[in-house]
Amino acid sequence: MNDMLQNDTLRAAASRYAQAHASPAGVAQTPIRGLAVIRALQPTGLDYAISRPLACLVLQGAKRVALGADTFDFSAGDSLLIMADVPTVSQITRAGAGEPYLSLVLDLDLGLIAELALEMKLGPVDPGAPVRVEQTDAEVADAALRLMRLVERPSALPVLQAQLVREMHYWLLAGRHGQAIRQLGWPGSAAQRIARAVALLRAGFAQPLPVERLAAAAGMSPSSFHQHFRAATSLSPLQFQKQLRLIEARRLMTAEGATASSAAFAVGYESVQQFTREYRRMFGLPPGKDAEAIRGAVGAAA
Repeated sequence: MNDMLQNDTLRAAASRYAQAHASPAGVAQTPIRGLAVIRALQPTGLDYAISRPLACLVLQGAKRVALGADTFDFSAGDSLLIMADVPTVSQITRAGAGEPYLSLVLDLDLGLIAELALEMKLGPVDPGAPVRVEQTDAEVADAALRLMRLVERPSALPVLQAQLVREMHYWLLAGRHGQAIRQLGWPGSAAQRIARAVALLRAGFAQPLPVERLAAAAGMSPSSFHQHFRAATSLSPLQFQKQLRLIEARRLMTAEGATASSAAFAVGYESVQQFTREYRRMFGLPPGKDAEAIRGAVGAAA
């Protein structure tokens, strides 16, 4: 199959699945863990997140992702790779009802990357930039197409999904992004150890988490942990926890209709005033007005 036909077939498969399964926010989770199709019928506002390590294959339209002062623009035929749990601000910049934005997103499996790196005899590498954009490799697109075809064959999922997800990771490691992805998978690396602390933060962000407990999870001294954590995520552990809280509070208000005060207490704030102040600093509007604007934009796009 030539590359153009392959890309058209992958785009058609992703479009079919998104039309049938996308949520009002445009996210269509698949039965394959960590694999989703994103669809948007119009350009979006700014989306704040602490992204997990992932691969995003853009199939149609265009998107912009900012990490600090660095901005990445990418469109159909490109892949975005995020190699660390980092704060990003993203925006779909090209989409329409006749030609929606479409992308395929796969969470990267650090354990699988480590296993493959050993089998492929890949040595450790120094940490590099946490975000990269490159043209999508033909082998990666082919593996993605077979994953989407598998999604349409539920009876085959239990038998074939593990090997196809493994193959997708193999081609990512073997392709343009391989050098960067390798930093995730080396056993005992700082990236792997910080990932343990990040998992603890994600699971318990609403509770107080002393830095000593996080450092112990990473197997580091508190001072070394703080240094490695900031190098990996661009944030201190406290800033990371705060952003997780604010992002989850925003989701509670926009997706579940929570009030600002109930969202604040649900994510661990003891003061609504402090929550409101920090929310406005991050998102640019007070909680109530921001949630109302987002719900209005989602309703208009539906």
